[in-house]
Amino acid sequence: MKAMQIPHYGPASDLTLVDVPIPTVGDDQVLIQIGAAGVNPVDTYVRSGTNNYTATFPHTPGNDGAGTIVKVGANVSSLSIGQRVYFSRNLTGSSAEFALALPDFVFPLPDNISFTDGACLGIPYTTAHRALFGRAHAQTGDKVLIHGATGAVGLATVQLALAAGLEVVASAGTQEGAELLEGQGVAQVIMHNQADHLAPFQSLDTGFDVIIEMLANINLDQDLKALKKGGRVAVVGNRGTIEINPRELMARDAAIVGVALANTSPAQLKEIAQDLYYQLAAGALNPVIRKTYALTELPNAHEDILKPGALGNLVIDLEV
Repeated sequence: MKAMQIPHYGPASDLTLVDVPIPTVGDDQVLIQIGAAGVNPVDTYVRSGTNNYTATFPHTPGNDGAGTIVKVGANVSSLSIGQRVYFSRNLTGSSAEFALALPDFVFPLPDNISFTDGACLGIPYTTAHRALFGRAHAQTGDKVLIHGATGAVGLATVQLALAAGLEVVASAGTQEGAELLEGQGVAQVIMHNQADHLAPFQSLDTGFDVIIEMLANINLDQDLKALKKGGRVAVVGNRGTIEINPRELMARDAAIVGVALANTSPAQLKEIAQDLYYQLAAGALNPVIRKTYALTELPNAHEDILKPGALGNLVIDLEV
């Protein structure tokens, strides 16, 4: 099979197309023919060995993907050959024609959802769902700020929040991003590259019940001042350190919680997947794809995913 691999930690330009054997299926595994693979920032961290991520080599990048099950292990009864699925984790890398996965991380894909859309679900939508409901405990009627809302996780959070009846404020860094959010149905868009953009919300009367934060090392200190009493900040993204005043938390009985998909139990993943399936099948959720790439263009995708001004998901289309 064809796969993109790197022989050592290094830049995206070191990724090359190789021919490797199709993985052998173990008793507790499934083999998926990949229709499309998601590209996420974490893929670049693993490839380069940064942010405490490690890999074994040769390494095929990619956690997310969608496709068709072509083989099932002897002990697998929850999935079947020919089933359309998406996955949030796999054993061999999704930037390839086939990948091995454990059933706990493989979920049914509704018939109305393409593989390219399905490749957007594993990390972005699962992370968004867990941040909003599993960690921040958002409820219908809550006022929520999605701080940095034009990337893959941000847009997924916007869609989930609107579908749940939350009052949504979302931030963008460009006019194009603001227009994208307005097209998603966000009534109030703020520009996070403007000084004091949170000032109108930094009182108990105008603040937020929930903030989903995509860049905590820049925003967390000001986020705390924009919470209502009992407010919660869920930290999804961070690229450094920041100094905060804990008295802002004390004054509001507020909380900061971290969000890491790796900490989600199989039972929680299954529950999230069931909710996503229902909403996807009903047309309530529609992944936004910024750009698709051929498998050989993976280095470009790895470069693009870290550029500012994200406007949706980046996807490797293996059906082209």
